[in-house]
Amino acid sequence: MQCSVCMLAFLACGLLPVFAQTEYSLAFNEASTVVNVNLNTRELRVTLSGKLVQQIRLSSNLDSAALYTETATGFTLTNVATDGTVLELAREVDETTYSQFSVIRNDVPRAVVLVDCANLLSTNWYGGPQQKHQYWPVQKLRFNRYSMLSKEANNSAVGDRYWLNAVGSYLYVDPWAPLFVDQNYGQPGFMCMETRAALPYDTHGPSYDVRYTIGVAADAREVHMGAVRNILGKPTGHPAESMVTEPIWSTWARYKRDIDDTVVRQFAAEIISNGFGGQYELDDDWEWCYGALTFNETKFPNIRNTISAIRDLGFDRTTIWIHPFINKGCEPWYSDARRRGYLVTDWTGNTDTEWWNSARGQAAYVDFTKPEVREWFNERLRTVLAVSGIDSFKFDAGESSWTPPDPVLNGPLKHRPSQIIGDYIRTVAQFGELVEVRSALGTQDLPVFVRMIDKDSNWGWNNGLPTLITTLLQLNMVGYPLVLPDMVGGNGYDEGPPSKEMFIRWLQANVFMPSIQFSFVPWDFDSETVTIARAMTDLHRRISPAIMERFATAVVDGLPVNPPLWWIDPTDTTAQQIYDQYLLGDDIIAAPVIVENSRTRDIYLPRGSWVDGNTAEQHTGPKWLRNYPAPLSMVPYFTRKVA
Repeated sequence: MQCSVCMLAFLACGLLPVFAQTEYSLAFNEASTVVNVNLNTRELRVTLSGKLVQQIRLSSNLDSAALYTETATGFTLTNVATDGTVLELAREVDETTYSQFSVIRNDVPRAVVLVDCANLLSTNWYGGPQQKHQYWPVQKLRFNRYSMLSKEANNSAVGDRYWLNAVGSYLYVDPWAPLFVDQNYGQPGFMCMETRAALPYDTHGPSYDVRYTIGVAADAREVHMGAVRNILGKPTGHPAESMVTEPIWSTWARYKRDIDDTVVRQFAAEIISNGFGGQYELDDDWEWCYGALTFNETKFPNIRNTISAIRDLGFDRTTIWIHPFINKGCEPWYSDARRRGYLVTDWTGNTDTEWWNSARGQAAYVDFTKPEVREWFNERLRTVLAVSGIDSFKFDAGESSWTPPDPVLNGPLKHRPSQIIGDYIRTVAQFGELVEVRSALGTQDLPVFVRMIDKDSNWGWNNGLPTLITTLLQLNMVGYPLVLPDMVGGNGYDEGPPSKEMFIRWLQANVFMPSIQFSFVPWDFDSETVTIARAMTDLHRRISPAIMERFATAVVDGLPVNPPLWWIDPTDTTAQQIYDQYLLGDDIIAAPVIVENSRTRDIYLPRGSWVDGNTAEQHTGPKWLRNYPAPLSMVPYFTRKVA
């Protein structure tokens, strides 16, 4: 209204209006990065030395006559004629080889919906959330108003909002923004970032904030390392070498909840008698009831004797499964926690939720956003260790979707519901170098294994064997290099247990990953499977020094432990699309067979000199090895030739 009055005043006085500038630039002094915002087209363009690396169509609320104000690090554009929101572009890093800036909108009124659409530029993209159908590269994925956070649906336990493209730029969205993503829906070739005050995010505060950061460098490897230094961070330590060198043996897939003292002792004895060893993991259904954190003495009359017997057989370390829930009827633990206010509530005070071991509304989520609850939970865990003699824990769940809808948490409104993820994971990560977790959001600094969510025993893209590799790559490329693969052969859910061939090929695909987890066992098949399994675990043991070396590098420099094949040569457009091979560090290429009944496969070798790990034959890349022979007993792999 005021702008219209001003315009009429100009005309009445016979004066010509001075039209606002329609394009503004964010200046960099050292970098060759150019950022332009055009108010007429609402287009944000980012170029490096003239090459387009990001193109974003800004939300329709951007006023073509927005008020420009220069700031110390860039400029703001105020939408005077629309909703009064302020768009800020802020320069953050200006180096010769790397630049970074943020697009910021703070205190956006709750009723305002923003939609910024990133053009996927017909190039390859990596990162994004963990998914059940974990396609690679990730521009193949489809999302329809998808809430982008750590949640149970679609296996999205790791929900970091980081996307990296092959032309040398990344896009990172702040973890607290109420973000929904549309990708390849409605607008094929675009990823639209919609922010709105809607569930599962906070709907009670008067406003929300949204900030996304764009980094630019010469190629994908260089810009990703810029993100590690400036955004993602790196682990402060790494898991125990023993978890790498020797396998982990879990009761879960083989026995599910049918465990007791006799079963776990027998399982341990079988493992040792068949020539294996390592870490013994007691999984689901050891408590009196879910949330008691007290051993069921009907199943385990003397848990300390049980654990001692397992150790005497030759297992150096034992761990036990933990979750963050208390089921209704688990008394007196449920009533005590509820009385103390230690359970997450909704805005009516209701604590009811559910998880896979409860009926609807028959469980509660422990409220890790409260300091006193964190200490109470940890003290209970310390008691578990003291009573049993167990060494550490496998921590399950943790995703924000397990809370009651519209939760009340101990923290800023704008941090709901995702705050609980980090508070849970940071609480439990204190239990030493044997810890594993499965959920994550902004916790790249923690020195613990991030376990892939449960895989299914199939050959396909529906959470099957191919996704073992692509999930490994996805986690590494959102800044989690300490990846614990799921159990060999999957979990044997609806499809039943794996076949012999699937078990062997799954194990082979796992060999060059940080650790091997068994639950289904090779001696359930035949002697050939046992022989192959021993050979593969021996191979993994031999390359474990290379894994530990890369762990150390991840701690110092933030490098991925298992990067994608293009990491060696980011400009190699063939390597950019490879989803069934992966690297260990920069010097080992794993090329396992992941197709049923296949005894050959095509293998791509990127730039460099490579030695076949099975035949010692030498190759110079880039090149394809077509129809490479791979009998059931062999996993193809190549090592960099030493000069």
